[in-house]
Amino acid sequence: MTIAKSDASRIAKCAYGAALKLGITKGAERSRALMAMAEALERSFDDILEANTLDLEACREMAVPDLVLDWLKLTPERLDSAVKILQRLEGLSDPLRRMRTADYQLGEEQSYSQSTPLGVIAFIYEAFPELGAIAAGLCIKTGNSIILKGSTEASHSNAAIASVLQNAVAEAGLPVGSLELVSAEQGTSIRDLVAQEQYINLVIPYGRTSLIQQVVRQSTAPVLKSAMGNCYLYWSSNGSLVDIVRWMILESHASSPDPVNAIEKVLINRQTLSSSLGTLLKNLQDKGFYLRGDAELQETFPQLQLVDDREWGSPYFTKTIAFKLVDSLDTAITWINQYSSGHADCIVTESYQESRQFALGVNSASTYINASPRFSRNPLWGDAVFLGMSNQKGHRRGLIGLESLTTLKHIVQGNGRF
Repeated sequence: MTIAKSDASRIAKCAYGAALKLGITKGAERSRALMAMAEALERSFDDILEANTLDLEACREMAVPDLVLDWLKLTPERLDSAVKILQRLEGLSDPLRRMRTADYQLGEEQSYSQSTPLGVIAFIYEAFPELGAIAAGLCIKTGNSIILKGSTEASHSNAAIASVLQNAVAEAGLPVGSLELVSAEQGTSIRDLVAQEQYINLVIPYGRTSLIQQVVRQSTAPVLKSAMGNCYLYWSSNGSLVDIVRWMILESHASSPDPVNAIEKVLINRQTLSSSLGTLLKNLQDKGFYLRGDAELQETFPQLQLVDDREWGSPYFTKTIAFKLVDSLDTAITWINQYSSGHADCIVTESYQESRQFALGVNSASTYINASPRFSRNPLWGDAVFLGMSNQKGHRRGLIGLESLTTLKHIVQGNGRF
C-alpha cells in the first residue's frame, strides 16, 4: 500500500507542476495540441481496437455483465466520435482569461475577474475507454492537467489511448505531466488517488452509482458528481399528450452507448385516460422496451411486471420503463425529489402553471418541459462539448462542459497610493 500511495503522490505532483505551466499557455498552443491529439487518435484506430479486443476477451472469461461489456466495446464509430469532439474543441474560442468587471470595487482600485483553469483534474471512469480522450480534450482546452484512472476491465484500451494522447501532447510542446494515466499495474487505488488534495483540484467520477458513491466517500478533494439514468417523467392529465410522451421516452434512450438522460420512470396522473396509456405501452413494447408498473397499474395492464420498491431510486441502464400512478403534480414532485437521480427530469403538460411549478419545485440540475432530455456530448447546435451530466447539489450543476472546468480569479489593480 505504501508503494501505491507513493505512486499516487508522484503522479499528482507531476500533474500539478504541469498545471501551473498549462495555466499560462496561449490558447493557440492548446488548440494545436488538441489537433495533434485528434490526428494521433485517428491514426491509431487499429492499435486501440486490438487492445480493446484483449479487454473484451478477458472480461468474457471473467463473466463481466453484458452491460459493462457494452460500455467497454469500442468501435470505429465510437473512436471517430471522440476524434470529432477533439477537432471541435480545437476550433472553439479560448475559455481562459475572459475578463469581466467585478461585482464590487475597493476604494480607488479597479477590481475585475478573469476566468482561469482549476488546476489538476482526476477523472475516474468505469469502462467507456473513449471518455479518457474526451475528458483529456476538455482539460487541455481549459488549461487543466488531467489524471486518468479507468477501470481494470478496460486496462489495455485505456493504456493504448493514453499513450497515443501523451505522445501527441508532448510533440505539441505542452508540459510533461499534462496528461497522466494511473495504470492497473501500479496498484494505485481510488482512495490513494483522491486523497491527494494537496495537488488535485477536482475529482470527476463517471460510471455506475456505486462508483460515484465510493469516490464521494473517499475523496478529500472536491468532487463533481455525475449521473446516468433514473430520470423521471411526469405525465399530466391536461390534454391528449401520449404522442409527446412516447417521443420523449424514445428520444431519451437514443444516445449510445450510455443514454445519460434516459427516462426510466414515468409518473402518470390518475386522471389520464387508460386508453392513452394502453397505446403508449403497446408502442414501447413494439420498440423492444421492458415494461414494469406498480400494483395498481398491473391490475389494469397485466403485461406490466410488478416493480420492487427498491427500483424507484435505482437506474436500470437498459431499455426498461417503470410506471406509477400519482394523485397530483405535488405528489409527483415530492416523489421525484426523493427517488430521482437528480440530474434530468421531465414534465409533459399543456398548463403553463404546471410547467412553472414543476421547474421550480423539482430539485434536479435540469428540468425539461415538453422537450427531449436526450444527452449529446457533441451537440449540433451551439459552441459546446459536454463530458456528462452533474447532479451536484452545489453550484456546478447540469451539463459538464468547458465552463465547469474553469473558475474565476479576482484581480485588484491599484495605483500605489495609500
